[in-house]
Amino acid sequence: MAAGFVNTAENRQATSSPTEILPILNTRANLGQTQPTGQIRGKSVQSEQRSARTSQRDRDTTQLPQVTHSRNPGMDLDMNWVRAAQANTSAIERRCATLPGRRSVKKEHQAAWLLKAITMIDLTTLSGDDTAGRVRRLCAKAAHPVRSEILSSLGVDEITTGAVCVYHDMIAPAVETLDHMGVTLPVAAVSTGFPAGLSPYHLRVEEIRESVRVGASEIDIVISRRHVLTGNWQALYDEMRDFREACGAAHVKAILATGELGSLRNVARASLVCMMAGADFIKTSTGKESVNATLPVSLVMIRAIRDYYEATGYRVGYKPAGGISKAKDAITYLALIKEELGDDWLTPDLFRFGASSLLGDIERQLEHHVTGHYSATYRHPMG
Repeated sequence: MAAGFVNTAENRQATSSPTEILPILNTRANLGQTQPTGQIRGKSVQSEQRSARTSQRDRDTTQLPQVTHSRNPGMDLDMNWVRAAQANTSAIERRCATLPGRRSVKKEHQAAWLLKAITMIDLTTLSGDDTAGRVRRLCAKAAHPVRSEILSSLGVDEITTGAVCVYHDMIAPAVETLDHMGVTLPVAAVSTGFPAGLSPYHLRVEEIRESVRVGASEIDIVISRRHVLTGNWQALYDEMRDFREACGAAHVKAILATGELGSLRNVARASLVCMMAGADFIKTSTGKESVNATLPVSLVMIRAIRDYYEATGYRVGYKPAGGISKAKDAITYLALIKEELGDDWLTPDLFRFGASSLLGDIERQLEHHVTGHYSATYRHPMG
């Protein structure tokens, strides 16, 4: 398996202020030298056939401008690749246990990374008591996530979150509000019987189509966990292909509900199958499970994304969701992405946080950086 992203001397340029590294929010802060120790073992990229295909692709595209990435079209289900995917749990846990302490950033570097994190948040409300008014306030917060005086002190122009994420019935108020504000921001909708994914199959597919029709540009679908638990990979692949087709031009995020999949090996295999079926993103959780996003699960999914990219040339995004509520946790996840996948994934096109309270804590940390004082939580409402 290919080595993780390593910060070379070229990439470890010191930065003195957020203004210097955030004109277009494309940070390259110093996170130190990478020494990955976790392993996910399996044939995948190591197979001679895939290595040859990858080498040929690299030779063919060396002279092409690498500006944007193409959407993942999927591929035929490769059961040899899926069955070969394994997870070395103890090594993965050791790797993740050392990450928070080794990847601490302070002062201007921290402020820059926190601003970067804001641009990658899917600001979310998925409550049974959601109202149109709450969604409008959420959209206003997504369009202006940090108070203007804080941004001015940091020398940064206005930024937005990566998207807003709501239930199907709240798509119309979200789209109308953003249009009225003149803000271009994706509206993501959870679908396919979220969170359990156990409604009738034809209704799940139709729900996707209806959400796209009323304005959702991103669809967060939930997979049938029973297909993973019983090893019915063909059924999972077919389901994901149908969901991708129903999305049309809207991008699809496959929620694996990793806390209900039983093992890290199942997480690795489900990640590969969903990407083979055409997922644009793979996402950890619905946020409703007892165990949501964790670093070990994230490492497994990120390594699967790296394998898939090296084998096919297509980049697939990653979205951890559920339980990420502190600014320091956001920086840890960004460090993991940088080390394992590189700077190309540090954009809203390829990385998102599924969160709501995270934004409030980030804003508090930014205010502390500017003023030297922590403010009360109520000063940073979500809407």
